[in-house]
Amino acid sequence: MSTITKTAEEQSVLILDDDEFIQDVMIGMLEELGVTKVSTAIDGNDGLRALEKMSVPPDILICDILMPDMDGMSFLTELAKTNYKGKIALVSGIDGDILNIAEKVVRDDGLNIIGAFLKPIKPAHLSQIIAAPVTQ
Repeated sequence: MSTITKTAEEQSVLILDDDEFIQDVMIGMLEELGVTKVSTAIDGNDGLRALEKMSVPPDILICDILMPDMDGMSFLTELAKTNYKGKIALVSGIDGDILNIAEKVVRDDGLNIIGAFLKPIKPAHLSQIIAAPVTQ
């Protein structure tokens, strides 16, 4: 397994969040940082369907923890079974301690977690996610 560095323009992102306003804000911030290939999903089931349709998995998944139907943790459990190697960032408005526990669970599942961030996510956090190396 190797790591490479991609520019923002070369990276693709899938945002899983049930709040369309939050999705729009994140898309705007990502575009300001140079990322133009952004897809969205409203919950874990929608996210799994979106991944199935993609010819190449996204470099980055930004995943809310609390969503209706299939929540972020259930989605990430399913994602771990697919051997996904992209970068993952958790976002949520829940308590920071719970967010840290969620980050540990995701890491223990073998996923490439870059960090866990309280909403609203800041441009500096997105920049940190984009700058992290991509595992291949």
